[in-house]
Amino acid sequence: MDSKRVWGWYLFDWANQPYNTLLLTFIFAPYFVAAVAPDPVTGQQIWGWMLAATGVTIALLAPILGAIADSAGPKRPWILLWSAFYVVGAAALWWAEPGTGAVWIVLVAFAIGMIGLEFGIIFTNALLPTLGPRKEVGRISGTGWALGYVGGVLSLVIMLLWFAENDTGVTLLGNPPALGLDPAAREGTRAVGPFTALWYVVFVIPFFLWVPETGAPQARAVVRDGLRQVGRMIRSLPRHPSLFAYLGSSMFYRDALNGIYAFGGIYAAGVLGWSIVQIGVFGIAAAVTGAIFCWIGGRFDRAFGPKPVIVSCILALILVCLIIVTTDRSMVLFMPLAAGSNLPDIVFYLCGGLIGAAGGALQAASRTMMVRQGNPDRMTEAFGLYALSGKATSFLAPGLIALATTVTESQRLGVAPLIGLFLIGLLLLVWVKPDGEGAETWTASS
Repeated sequence: MDSKRVWGWYLFDWANQPYNTLLLTFIFAPYFVAAVAPDPVTGQQIWGWMLAATGVTIALLAPILGAIADSAGPKRPWILLWSAFYVVGAAALWWAEPGTGAVWIVLVAFAIGMIGLEFGIIFTNALLPTLGPRKEVGRISGTGWALGYVGGVLSLVIMLLWFAENDTGVTLLGNPPALGLDPAAREGTRAVGPFTALWYVVFVIPFFLWVPETGAPQARAVVRDGLRQVGRMIRSLPRHPSLFAYLGSSMFYRDALNGIYAFGGIYAAGVLGWSIVQIGVFGIAAAVTGAIFCWIGGRFDRAFGPKPVIVSCILALILVCLIIVTTDRSMVLFMPLAAGSNLPDIVFYLCGGLIGAAGGALQAASRTMMVRQGNPDRMTEAFGLYALSGKATSFLAPGLIALATTVTESQRLGVAPLIGLFLIGLLLLVWVKPDGEGAETWTASS
């Protein structure tokens, strides 16, 4: 195992994480809805439609591009292409001025960057089984995901302390944004786009220097061959029940996990009345525990395999959902509280830590499980299908939460459908073989 090559691969996770942390979750998305869009309601609507359209695009193209890349040979040229998408899309967010009339240009730029992020991850994930012996893949995946969380937290702290200004024009340190940026024009917050792009450019360099590939480009009709291979792969899924069950299982439990990520802050604000600062601390706590338990989960993955880690994490997340739907300002686990009690805040902070711990370890172990389930000779294609399964039902968790909230007229009970999605994912794992199907099975079906 080449440790330098492994560290180069780790640093890709470190490099790309700020797109999720800074742009998608904590800084740019709230800024866009509150300050760039015509009004918050319209902003939330068009932001949601942009994410939905981007998700559909990724879902449709991921398996096709993965198959084409496997047919074409080396993956690094593709990763370079998606890196350009990432950097251009993120950097262009600087022009998201308050009240700008170019809202759709901003949305397109964000979508371009997100496509670069997601496709880059597919291609770098496909390199995972080449980094070390099979028994080490789980540890490598967990450590990489942990470093990604650390990078996300560090980038968030830098932005909050020195750049992102609040409504009074000062950062968390109480000073104007660094580098002479104009707080009246929200230049400190808008700098999150170029900052994310620069962070990626700097920290992705070791990946391209230290992760060489073997093999030469194939001089053949790779597009035609790739499309044919996707068709064969999809038709062969019933002959690979373990992979088929795992794609279905991960489709449901990853959608439920994304639902927790998307609505955790909304729940905290609406049910518990938290401020943005409290929600930010909640997010940092979740990211820190995520980093720690990704690393720990990688060690358990190496010792026991990814399946026990996945099952344990799903059970922990079901427990979180049960706590959430039985907790508000007046009660915890249905037990009534005295007025003004801060126990709900304490409980939800603990839930945030558990979400970070279980969610991070779950995603890292899921990546390892995909390596075990996929065709070892068509790994990019396998991760393309993995991305497809992750996006195919991306509407399900938000839709069910919205429906449950409407029916029950309770934001607290609206989270309940996530329990069902986790249980479906847990049930489908029964048919998943811990070590996947042997290479001879793939050879026989190809």
